Amino acid sequence: MSKDGYPSVYVVDTHATRPPLPPRLNQGRQRAGVAQTLLILLVSVALCGMAIEACFIYRLYQTKSVPSASSSKLIAGEVITPPTKSTSVIPPSKPVAHLTGGQDVVHENHIMAWSMIADPLLYDMDYKDRGLVIQKEGYYYVYSKVSFFATDNFNHSVNRKTDRYSGGVIPLLMSRYSSRETRSNSYLGGVFHLTKDDVLFVQVSNTSNIRQHNSFENIFGAYMI
Repeated sequence: MSKDGYPSVYVVDTHATRPPLPPRLNQGRQRAGVAQTLLILLVSVALCGMAIEACFIYRLYQTKSVPSASSSKLIAGEVITPPTKSTSVIPPSKPVAHLTGGQDVVHENHIMAWSMIADPLLYDMDYKDRGLVIQKEGYYYVYSKVSFFATDNFNHSVNRKTDRYSGGVIPLLMSRYSSRETRSNSYLGGVFHLTKDDVLFVQVSNTSNIRQHNSFENIFGAYMI
């Protein structure tokens, strides 16, 4: 109460704002330190990457420009590289034979012959007197393909000659064609049990009708399965 008997009046300004608090120095310094550390780390990584890339480029340039003395020789200003040794061919794991036609073959009237200069494949099998000679007993897939000019009738067969059969020759595969087309071909294939010293050969009705322009037109082979 005032001296005059009236109550005291207090005025409050609700729009007044508090003065801003000063920033904490410790937090500002910590943030600046973290940012500076990250910047230094990124710059260091970039410099290391550039140095490694420069080393790779230098080594690549040295390899291309100056061949090593162990693999090359410098003669009259020219680099002479010795020929590399060819890798050995891995032999098949089982007997196999693949023969083709060729300009060197001489057929009989009905028995076909096969080329020995057109890269024949013979492993654990022999070729003798126009026939394949089996060296190991087992099951074999036997096949033959012949290409021929059109005739009224054309016979194609794969035969087996064995000492175990008194008749001497056993037909294994056989086909007969009657075609009016200018050119045709015949393919035979099957699985058979063969014994050592068995002989396989291809027989046709007339070898004069066989086409021999390309070696792959006529094939004959067998492989153990």
